[in-house]
Amino acid sequence: MEVGWFRSQFSAVVHLYRDGQDQYEEQMPEYRRRTELLKDDITNGSISLRIRDIQPSDDGQYKCFFQSNVSYKEALLELQVAGLGSAPDISVVGHQDRGIRVVCRSSGWYPEPKAQWRDLQGQILPSASEKISQEADGLFQTEIAIVIMEKSNQKVSCCFRNPRLNQERESAISIAELFFPRVNPWMVALWVILALLAVLLLLASYCFWRQHRAK
Repeated sequence: MEVGWFRSQFSAVVHLYRDGQDQYEEQMPEYRRRTELLKDDITNGSISLRIRDIQPSDDGQYKCFFQSNVSYKEALLELQVAGLGSAPDISVVGHQDRGIRVVCRSSGWYPEPKAQWRDLQGQILPSASEKISQEADGLFQTEIAIVIMEKSNQKVSCCFRNPRLNQERESAISIAELFFPRVNPWMVALWVILALLAVLLLLASYCFWRQHRAK
């Protein structure tokens, strides 16, 4: 009897069982010490394989076959790997466009998460930017930003959703009015006075030039 699990090609051995023994020497290096063929139900036609320490690279199609002296059966199936990332971390970066720029980050996702900002009513808000990167372990890290204006949505939530698990992680932030940039009325008055002085200076220069030309 022979039982085999493979990736897309029969040369890519995930686990092989032949003549009553697991053939670990033929196994791909990335699966060594991570697989176990559940043999209790082989006589009933079940050839289940357990893969430990699941990784993003395990995602995809697998082939399995069962061969004996009297029969041969083969099947194709797909393994979908999913990972729920960390709780979103929200931070205030600074002022931008007369508002406050807020950034939200989360890591450890697989596959790539759907990220969005929401208001108190759950309505989706436009993001100012979005950055997605894949780490060396295959997991995704996502960062989205928003510019909160004083008279709009001062309390917002950042939400990341795994499309395969249909599960979310969410964090919220509220910005007090005193943190928004203010226009100093004294500065406005100063700029008005400077503008008037500039106009008066131009008029005086023009009058002086006219008088000098008339002589």
